Amino acid sequence: MTRTALAAFLTCLFTTVMSAQTSDVVQRGQKVFTAEKCAVCHSIGGTGNKKGPLDGVGAKLSADQIRQWIVSAPEMAAKAKAVRKPPMKSYPNIVKEDLDGVVAYLASLKK
Repeated sequence: MTRTALAAFLTCLFTTVMSAQTSDVVQRGQKVFTAEKCAVCHSIGGTGNKKGPLDGVGAKLSADQIRQWIVSAPEMAAKAKAVRKPPMKSYPNIVKEDLDGVVAYLASLKK
């Protein structure tokens, strides 16, 4: 196998593994979103509370901004001058893997 072919193969393999891991994190986030009943206040794809749509949030906010909305909602609402009632509460004690999953899931919502 030539050096170029080997490099292409390894790149493809790495991309496939990373894509699968990313998919697993996104799926975990979707499960956490459902389990934590986020749809009581938010909607995705027409499912949930239509007053808090999250469709396309991944195209509007960075992953770090999404993370901040979850762990520091009142501060983010003040920055954004958001006045939604009731205001979103913070989840500062969410398990890191769950937080990473929800962030990945919401960041994947580009449309």
